[in-house]
Amino acid sequence: MQFEKDIEQSLEALNNGETILYPTDTIWGIGCDATNATAAEKIITLKQRPAQKSFVVLVADERDVLKYVASPDLSVFDYLSTTQKPTTVIYEHALGLAENVLGEDGSVAIRICRDEFCKHLIKRFRKPIVSTSANISGKPAPISFKDIDDAIINGVDYVVKYRQDEVSKAVPSSIIKWEKGKVITIRK
Repeated sequence: MQFEKDIEQSLEALNNGETILYPTDTIWGIGCDATNATAAEKIITLKQRPAQKSFVVLVADERDVLKYVASPDLSVFDYLSTTQKPTTVIYEHALGLAENVLGEDGSVAIRICRDEFCKHLIKRFRKPIVSTSANISGKPAPISFKDIDDAIINGVDYVVKYRQDEVSKAVPSSIIKWEKGKVITIRK
C-alpha cells in the first residue's frame, strides 16, 4: 500500500492521544480518537473553536454506527447507499464517545467513510476518528493541502504525506438529520 507508513504513524499518534492532519473522503481534516476527550480538547484549542460546537466522527462501516448510536433507524443505511456525495448523518443518543465530541443534546454527526486511506486507518484503529476541517474556526475550509494554514500544520502531532500533492478541489460533506424516515438537510 502506498500509504502504509502514514497509517502506522497515524495509528501511533491516535493511540497516544495525539492529533493528526489527514486527507478524508471530502476535505483535509484534523483528527483524533473520538473516544478521547483530552485529544478532542487539543483540536478545540488548535482550531480556536467554540467548545459547545460538535464534531463530525468518521467510521468505517454500518456496524460502527450501531456500536456508537443507541437504536438508529436502520433505513438510513438504505438512503446512504443511494447518495453519491459523502453524507454525514446526525444521530440522536450517541454512545461511548467523548462528551466534547457530541452535540449539547447528546447527538453525534457520523459519516461512514468511503475513502480507502480513512477506511484502512479506522479499521486498524478500531475506534471512530474525529474529522473536522483543517482550518482555524471561522476561516474558509481548505480545498487542498496547500491551502492549510501553517498554524494548523505545525499544531498537529502528525501530518499525513499521502495525497498532499492532489490539486482537485475538495468540498465538505452533505449533512443531514434522519427523523422518522425523512431527510432534513442541514448542509447540501
